[in-house]
Amino acid sequence: MGVDQEGSSGELSYLGILFGVLASLCVSLNAIYTKKVLPVVDSNIWRLQLYNNFNAIFLFLPLMIICGDLKAMYGFKMITSAYFWGMMFLGGLFGIAIGYVTGLQIKVTSPLTHNVSGTAKACAQTILSVSVNHEIKTALWWFSNAMVLGGSTAYTVVKHSEMKVEHKKETVTDKGNGNTSKNGGTAV
Repeated sequence: MGVDQEGSSGELSYLGILFGVLASLCVSLNAIYTKKVLPVVDSNIWRLQLYNNFNAIFLFLPLMIICGDLKAMYGFKMITSAYFWGMMFLGGLFGIAIGYVTGLQIKVTSPLTHNVSGTAKACAQTILSVSVNHEIKTALWWFSNAMVLGGSTAYTVVKHSEMKVEHKKETVTDKGNGNTSKNGGTAV
């Protein structure tokens, strides 16, 4: 519904659609795999982050060689610039922070919840960008984005109500058994 609206601006790329679908597939599979391997690293997000970054080094170095990026780096004028390395360092810190928060979100919720929240965030960012840049979009484009945000909101409402019911069950069970709550006091 929303993809075909990009064609109205004359910029529809079927290769772009393919890469977009593949990227979404990879993000979803990454979230599922992250949840699956968390027990292997004792649910330690930092350890998972370390392994992911260590693996990325060995995956990207051959790709850099194959794609000719090493030659481009050799001819790059700012390779010795403190500003360049400062920005690289800052980008690395933000990358680690995003990886940690992503892992934490998957750990405490689910891969599906992570993907729904990520989709809602991307949709909200797209709408914000269109609004800030005063772009003109069709009614169907706006409706498509509203459906994404509406579906994400509906998912949130359902998950919230499920969590309330589960919490109520745990509270009733704790009261009936005389167990103490997690904070050390008697369950209320």
